[in-house]
Amino acid sequence: MAQNRIPPRRGHNAPVNQTSFQNADAIQDEGEDEGYDDVWPPRQPNSARRYQHQADVQTGDGYARSAGRTRPDVQTLSSQSSWRKRDEDEEHQPTIPPRRRATQTGIPAVQPQRRRPVQTDDVDVSNVPNVPIPHTEALRRSGQKRHFHWLVFVGGAMLIMVLGWVVLSMFASWWQVTQDDWRYGRPRTYQVDAVVGHNDSPANPSHFIALNLNSHIEIIEFPGGDATKARVFIGPTLIGPGQNLTPVTLDFRDVNGDGKVDMIVNVGGSHFVFINENGSFRPARTTDNIQL
Repeated sequence: MAQNRIPPRRGHNAPVNQTSFQNADAIQDEGEDEGYDDVWPPRQPNSARRYQHQADVQTGDGYARSAGRTRPDVQTLSSQSSWRKRDEDEEHQPTIPPRRRATQTGIPAVQPQRRRPVQTDDVDVSNVPNVPIPHTEALRRSGQKRHFHWLVFVGGAMLIMVLGWVVLSMFASWWQVTQDDWRYGRPRTYQVDAVVGHNDSPANPSHFIALNLNSHIEIIEFPGGDATKARVFIGPTLIGPGQNLTPVTLDFRDVNGDGKVDMIVNVGGSHFVFINENGSFRPARTTDNIQL
């Protein structure tokens, strides 16, 4: 039986012929076909190979190399088992490619450049050709004035009138409160002397004090000026914001025609009558004939 010749081991100086290379290629192709049928491309036929017959040169590693040729990709039979074992290990390794994020860990981050805002007011385009000039600039150059519609002036005038009315109302309210503070104080207090026939006389009139104490109207009478005989008359209660600053005043005249002086309490624009009867005052009734 004819035996295939095996390339000599390293250190041997035995010549290597063309047949040994063909046998080694056959062994390598057989291993490749067994382990990488689905990955490696098919082996080219021998007819596609071209060899240049050049003189072989014996090298120190046991391979014969021709001038201009590289070392053949052939392994010896002694390392054939280890070569196949390595191919089997590589076959069972996963072939999932790494993620894109992992391949870009070493790439430095690129900082985007912030664009500087362009100030159009700083750019003079008056002398630049083929650049449109704004409408306002064109009007300024031509010397024409911008004309507004007459409704703009009417609306402006009405707005000024409304604002003026609001400001004037606020000022009038503030001025009225300030005057009341100067005249009546806080709480609002009013005092007057009158002769009402309660142990008094023109020489010793009765003294009356009207108070707006926290929106409650109270009238205090000192008959004949005697504080030991003081009387308190309770008037109405005011309701609403700011009513504690409403001043209260008193008037004295006969309103029912009985010849006696009656007391009239004035609170804002309202009037409350107290009838003089039996040496004192009482609130008016609906049956009284009152003529203010």
